[in-house]
Formats: sequence, C-alpha cells, structure tokens
Amino acid sequence: MHSWTDTLRFAFQPVVNLTTGGVAGLEILARPEAGDILAEARRDPELDGKLAVLAVRTAVRRESLLPLHVNVFAGTLADLGGLTPLHDAVRQAGRLPWEVTVDINPPYTHVPQQALLEAVGGLREQGFRISADGVGDGDVPLRLLLDIAPDLVKLDASLPERPAAVRAMRALCDESGALLCVEGVETERQCAAALSAGAQLAQGELFAPPSRLPVADVYVPPRSPGLVEAPRSGPTVREFVRPAALLPATASAGQVRALLTGSPDVSGVLLVDRDGAPVRSVHRSRFLLSMSGRYGHALYADRPAAKLGDPPRTVGVDATAWEVLDVVAVGDRDRTSDDVAVVDRYGRCVGVVRLADLVRALAESRVEEAAGLNPLTRLPGSDAITGEVDRRIAGGRTFALSWLDVDHFKRVNDGAGFATGDELIRSVGRALQHTASDSIRVGHIGGDDFLVLTEPEGLEPLAASVLDVPWSAGGRPVTLSLATVVCVPGSVTDHREAAACLAPLKQAAKALDGASWVLGRAGRPGHEVRRGSGAATVRAG
Repeated sequence: MHSWTDTLRFAFQPVVNLTTGGVAGLEILARPEAGDILAEARRDPELDGKLAVLAVRTAVRRESLLPLHVNVFAGTLADLGGLTPLHDAVRQAGRLPWEVTVDINPPYTHVPQQALLEAVGGLREQGFRISADGVGDGDVPLRLLLDIAPDLVKLDASLPERPAAVRAMRALCDESGALLCVEGVETERQCAAALSAGAQLAQGELFAPPSRLPVADVYVPPRSPGLVEAPRSGPTVREFVRPAALLPATASAGQVRALLTGSPDVSGVLLVDRDGAPVRSVHRSRFLLSMSGRYGHALYADRPAAKLGDPPRTVGVDATAWEVLDVVAVGDRDRTSDDVAVVDRYGRCVGVVRLADLVRALAESRVEEAAGLNPLTRLPGSDAITGEVDRRIAGGRTFALSWLDVDHFKRVNDGAGFATGDELIRSVGRALQHTASDSIRVGHIGGDDFLVLTEPEGLEPLAASVLDVPWSAGGRPVTLSLATVVCVPGSVTDHREAAACLAPLKQAAKALDGASWVLGRAGRPGHEVRRGSGAATVRAG
C-alpha cells in the first residue's frame, strides 16, 4: 500500500544575507509529486507536524551544515501546543535547536492567539528561532506580530514597490530586534528596491531557485553606492552573521579535520557545550598546519580538538560592528582573522562574523556618510534627517523637528565678507553638534539653514544652546531664529508633511525681532512664541 510520503519530495531554497552576499540558511520546501498535501496539512495539524519532522530528516541526509528554516502553519502550533517531535528529530540528527528557525505561516484567522503564543514560548524555551512568514500578504494582526516578537519577519516581494511600508516594517523590526527578509525576489530591480527599503535578507529565483540539493553558491547583484545606509551608532552584528560550523566540545581532532577538509568554505569550527555555548575556537589554517606536521595526525587525530583550539571571542547579537572591532583589537595579533562567535542572551552561539565583512561595510558606510556631509560644517544634509523622521513616524514616536537660521545673513556676508559668514556658520554648527546625541540629530541643509530632530523634552536645552548665547560677526551682533513643530503619532504621514507644517512657523519666527523661537503642533492651528517680541503669547494660525 502506497503512503503519502512516497510521492513527497523536498527542495531547498537559500536565505541570502544581502550585506555579506552569503547564504544565511536553507528553507526546506515540501514538493509533492501528486495531490495538494499542503492544503491537507493546513487542515490537519498532525500531518503538518509530520511534514516538519520529515523536512529536518531530509536536510540531515543531504549533510548540510547551514541553519535550516522549517515551515509550520500557525494553526498547527496552536492546536498541538508546540512541536515535541520536531525537537526530538533535531536532537537525533545531531543538530542544535537554535540552528533551526520555525517559519510560522498564515492563515491566522480563527487561530486561538493565546494558545499560539504559548506554543511559540515553548519553542523558544527549547532553543528554536522564530520567523513570521507571509507578513504583508497574509492576515497576521499587527498586535499579534508584536506579541510573537519574531527573530525574523518575511515580506512578500511586491512590498518593496511600496518602500514606505517596508521602511515602516524595518523600523518595527529594529525596535523589536528582528531581521527583515523579502521573499520571491526574481529581478535585480526587486533586489535593489528591497535593499534600499531596508531589507537585510532575501529569497527568490534571482539568487537561486529551489533545488533538490542544498546550494551554498548564489548570485547576488552588486550593491549600488547609493544603497549604503549611514549607520546610526554603527551597523549591528545581526546584519553580518554567517552560519557557524559547530561541533560538540568533546569532538576529536579527527572529526574537526574531516569537517574542514569536506567543507572548504568553512574558516573555522566552534566547539560548544551541551547548551550551545562556545568553549573553544578552532582556526582552519592553524589547525590544519598542526595536523599536517610530520607526526601531527598520529599525535592529535584521536585527541580532543579543544587542545588545538583557542578561547572563543564572543559578542552579543545586539552588538555593533564597532564593538566587534574592539573585541578583535584586544589580544593576540595572530588571531585577527579568527571568526568572532555571536551569542544570544542565553550565551548560545547563533553564528559567526568575519572581520573582512565588517571592515568592508564600515568603510562603505563611512564613504557614503562623508559624501552626504556639508563641506563647511561636516554635518549631514537633509536626507539623513528626513530619513530619521520617517523612521520615527513609522515607529509611532513623538518627535520635534526644528529649523534654525541666522537673521539677515546676507547682510553679514555683504558687510563682513564671505569668510566671516562661513566662520559664523561653522560656529553655529559646532554649537549644534554639542547638543547632538542618539536622540538628537543635527543637519546642515545649506547656507545658514539647519535642521534639528529631537525629543520634545530636549527642546529647551536646544534653544538655550543657540538662542541664549551672544553671537557676532565682524564685530556686529547677530541673532538666530528657531521654528519647531511637535509631531505626535498620527499627526503626520511622512517627512514632507512634517516639513509642510514647519514652513509657516519659519515665517512666523522670522517676523519677530531679536533672537526668536516659535513652536507649533502638527494638525493644530496657532503657535506659541517662546522667544522674541511677544514671547509667551499664542497667535492665530
């Protein structure tokens, strides 16, 4: 009697890291030769659970060392209360649960949300990583998505054509610590759109089609120079994580040698304890050099590989690229080429980062950042500020956008000369730079015009730093004008609308005598005069 498994095959599709160009994992896709077993699995949780177990066993037979993505319907998790058979299959295969990401697929309609969240919590306790699949094209409620708090969010390829939606999802992912992946990428244009909108991972026919054998070589289009995003406090490690080659801490040198000789792309092996925490780091070149000596194989083959390893260098998954460089800079110079282990909050290894990836990305970001700086003040231009405005709008954050300029600046240039005017602009820029922080962004948009983005509570210190200071040029007193619009969630849709709200406030500030400050609120008429003639009054808008 034929079984449904007789006509079932599985295919592998790479999940590509758009930053490193490497394969971050393999999604295992069920490909029945007859019938629609996926439709049946959607209705039958037991069948869906069996498909997940078979997917893992198929991947093991293909001897792939890459992290795996296994698909499960949301209803299956809620109905079964977890996937104990999947956990058992992963362990029996000699893999670690945190090497497996469970892709939760829609539909979510009529799925008991509390039962689903409890099942997701159970998977996390076992060590599995969680991905929310079908976001944007599926029916996952936003609140449920936040409650699931996935490690990865997968979007349909049609969304990069709506970059504002992707940027909003990227902002949400940044807040929750998730990565953003775009599926179904078929063209270089789609890839460029996904990358410019903020996606960090991608899948699709462009990189490699689903195949019966796992592939590690994929096509990734070269990045356009304009697609490099300027770092906020440095790119995060999450963007550079590569799969790690892991073996138990008890592995012999012979086992490590077999792994390295069979996998030429592996630069090193991490030896981990039973909980997945790195205990020793084995560098490929140093290890093989020791084993290739005259008596190397005889001396070490059956001995613990840990004796030929070094203490691992580790960083948290939320570290920045600059923090990784600090870790690499400390210690033996001979180890600068060693992979750095990335660990989660439980200390478990989730991958490695390579120094070359970090240096290249930081160099690119610095070049791109420098290209956008104003040559006079070395402050970023308007694009950096407006981009951050859109991110705060997408994240539902209240913010204040301010415009600052020098009153009658043309008279300064005409009376004292351009050199004096330039020095005044540099001085104002330096004063603003002193106020800058992670929550305060300063930009020089040209001439004597500056933009400042801050939290509302930072407005008074900002105003004091530039308005309560005596300014002069060529021995003549100079005053500044400041206009501010406070935007609460829902009051503006993007940076253009925020700028439109700011425009009449600029005119009101310039109409006042002396150093002036006018403050308004998006969506509300009128404004408040905080500095200048008529201070503390409210004028009709």
